[in-house]
Amino acid sequence: MWKLKIAEGGSPWLITVNNHVGRQIWDFDPNLGSPEELMEIEKARNNFTNNRFQKKHSSDLLMRLQFSKENPVSVVLPQVKVEESENITEGMVTNTLRRAINFHSSLQAHDGHWPGDYGGPMFLMPGLVITLSITGALNAVLSEEHKKEMCRYLYNHQNEDGGWGLHIEGPSTMFGSVLSYVTLRLLGEGANDGQGAMERGKGWILSCGGATEITSWGKMWLSVLGVFEWSGNNPLPPEIWLLPYMLPIHPGRMWCHCRMVYLPMSYLYGKRFVGPITPTVLSLRKELFTIPYHEIDWNQARNACAKEDLYYPHPLVQDILWASLDKVVEPILMHWPGKKLREKALQTAIKHIHYEDENTRYICIGPVNKVLNMLCCWVEDPNSEAFKLHLPRIYDFLWLAEDGMKMQGYNGSQLWDTAFTVQAIISTNLTEEYGPTLRKANMFMKNTQVLEDCPGDLNFWYRHISKGAWPFSTADHGWPISDCTAEGLKAVLLLSKIPPKIVGEPLEAKRLYNAVNAILSLQNTDGGFATYELTRSYRWLELINPAETFGDIVIDYPYVECTSAAIQALTSFRNSHSGHRQEEIDQCIQKAAKFIENVQASDGSWYGSWGVCFTYGTWFGVKGLVAAGKNFNNCSSIRKACNFLLSKQLPSGGWGESYLSCQKKVYSNIEGNRPHVVNTGWAMLALMDAGQAERDPTPLHNGARYLINSQMENGDFPQQEIMGVFNKNCMITYAAYRNIFPIWALGEYRTRLFQWS
Repeated sequence: MWKLKIAEGGSPWLITVNNHVGRQIWDFDPNLGSPEELMEIEKARNNFTNNRFQKKHSSDLLMRLQFSKENPVSVVLPQVKVEESENITEGMVTNTLRRAINFHSSLQAHDGHWPGDYGGPMFLMPGLVITLSITGALNAVLSEEHKKEMCRYLYNHQNEDGGWGLHIEGPSTMFGSVLSYVTLRLLGEGANDGQGAMERGKGWILSCGGATEITSWGKMWLSVLGVFEWSGNNPLPPEIWLLPYMLPIHPGRMWCHCRMVYLPMSYLYGKRFVGPITPTVLSLRKELFTIPYHEIDWNQARNACAKEDLYYPHPLVQDILWASLDKVVEPILMHWPGKKLREKALQTAIKHIHYEDENTRYICIGPVNKVLNMLCCWVEDPNSEAFKLHLPRIYDFLWLAEDGMKMQGYNGSQLWDTAFTVQAIISTNLTEEYGPTLRKANMFMKNTQVLEDCPGDLNFWYRHISKGAWPFSTADHGWPISDCTAEGLKAVLLLSKIPPKIVGEPLEAKRLYNAVNAILSLQNTDGGFATYELTRSYRWLELINPAETFGDIVIDYPYVECTSAAIQALTSFRNSHSGHRQEEIDQCIQKAAKFIENVQASDGSWYGSWGVCFTYGTWFGVKGLVAAGKNFNNCSSIRKACNFLLSKQLPSGGWGESYLSCQKKVYSNIEGNRPHVVNTGWAMLALMDAGQAERDPTPLHNGARYLINSQMENGDFPQQEIMGVFNKNCMITYAAYRNIFPIWALGEYRTRLFQWS
């Protein structure tokens, strides 16, 4: 049986700054599990597979089943249902909250964080399997049980038409389909296996033009595997790293996720690296294309992209740029004396790769550059210590649920979910009842703050300061993020107001000051906050975004979510530490509030870039303006936002927004106008912050009724449609949101509608 292990090392090749706090890995032990437990797991798996086309999102049941045995809820309070004609009482809300927090507390790990599924994208695991296959480490790293669960996952998320999407809920794309098919083949599945699933997958690929139509990232992966020619790729010259920083196109000015992915890609491209040509690789050359491999026009393939994948079509300027590099510049750099420059560029690139690896303890900023960096280390030296240090960190990215084993979009969302959960529980005014839960969370928050900047000259490595910040996941990962730092600061400030005998000692003042310093350092000149760093270049740089599948990836844009979180954190800090850098903080809040007002849409909404979508953005927009001292009466932006949210409430009382809003940038209801507990939580929180309870509480009563009636028998809430997003077009799972936001919304509802009155 599989078991989730928390905060464990277990390998001499693992490096850690805080004794692995936050680490979550799945381990298989054949001796674990009673017949009843194994039957329960099998039932959950079968249930998912049988309903996979109706419900594409897993409910993270394997972790829940394990924790229900390890941390059983002692008393499950009776379930509450509210009739349409019935008034909601404080007792009903309190009972629902206790049931919800009791259940959610049982999912807390012993190190204080809430583990959970952070999967969703379908293009992450293929990179890992291709890399392990090339380096010969596949069987050493992945047990037969790992492979079995990975195959289960891929088969479970194959669409009815035979293809695979960019993410688990998306329509079939060439990128998702080719990479998923290739992954299954490398994991040992035959071309006719899977009860016809492999044939249907191949059928979809060939009917849509074959693998020459895959996106640029897909072309790169197939090229290193040996299933595509490098001449069929647009150039990724590593020499870009040798340009002077003053140029707007220097990679050091790009969004860190963008530069950290294209850094190892440029290294592999510069070397034209190709892995061993195995019988499976030769077979894939026959399976994936509509014409024989040796007849393919690779020059034409460079710009080919299936219509199903084309979210960001290449503008003409890109076609001219890539053609010039391919036909003029590359031939010079591939031969002496230009080759000398190529060698220097490759040395620069690998130096930056090693710096990233060492400063994330070989976790890396994300799963794409994790496996690319690992491959580069092996290409440089197959016996290198760097490659060996990479291997045990693979497990940090793997998550298991009833739909199978997936590769997550990060090494988890540990800090993010914990910071939100702390705020949600404290909002209920039931803190004394949940002292042990909050004490563990407080310990986790303290253990996860980044205590030092990265070593060396930060400008040389294009890094921002880290000291005092909080990361999205763990301290070992360590990349600082503006909104994670802000939510972390909000959480520890709230915890500091509760007696230490209940939640433990508060974070010391010096570390609070470091967090404030990190936040203040991230404000852009327009008042907005981007994610990891300041916005370093211009919006027109998006013209050279080579990734057809993603939008807004080239620079770190300012976002309403990050800006709002910064305002809230700084306001909270100013209220409790009024003497520290007050003038700077006041100016920062003022400028940030102005930014939020400026980016509001004419219909009163804000576009959310990290959650679905206008509901999420509008929650942050309202919350930020209210924290900055504005209210419904003195701020037209808040009035417009309330009107927008009220116009989207469904007859059921809830709100339900589809991920299609993110892609289309137009509000879209979930199919069938179904409500969603997470969207409902966000909308209610925004309205309550804007004083809806004082004006007309009816919409809040209706929303609360929907949330109360949605709660399951055990105190959990149902997993509904996917609610996270990145780069406009790819969705990602936040498994804890279904618990956090109903608790938070009902907590605020309880205190504002029953206790304040």
